[in-house]
Amino acid sequence: ELAAVVPEHQRLVNESSSYFCPDCHIQVQCMLQDVGSNIATPLSSAREAHLKRTSFSEKPVLELEQWIDSYSEQLPPLRAFILPSGGKSSAALHFSRAVCRRAERCVVPLVQAGEADPNVAKYLNRLSDYLFVLARYAAMKEGKEEKIYIKPEP
Repeated sequence: ELAAVVPEHQRLVNESSSYFCPDCHIQVQCMLQDVGSNIATPLSSAREAHLKRTSFSEKPVLELEQWIDSYSEQLPPLRAFILPSGGKSSAALHFSRAVCRRAERCVVPLVQAGEADPNVAKYLNRLSDYLFVLARYAAMKEGKEEKIYIKPEP
């Protein structure tokens, strides 16, 4: 689901903006294929040759962290929770982030059971953070307002 939703939302973002790294989007799509391969290859029962082909390193996690830092440096600091908002591009990225979080929640039990590489869960966690930062960045670049969460009175 995530591998299908991310490119569609990236297409929407690219239609309305030219300030995102297109190679980064392709790299994310490729990594999501690797995530799927790792999840589909149980560590406890797969043959060694399959495990080699589907291993998942920490390198893409670290790269995502660099991308997060790069975009975050250009954003105003968060002082409150924000709601998914900020225009079409931002909303699409927030939706991708929600799907990514759901995927992460599905992968965590596999990692805990020793059936998937812990770096897969880390990657999904960092990817959701990256999508959040991109959503904020898109709102800023497009001059759209981010809506602040206001707790209702009891």
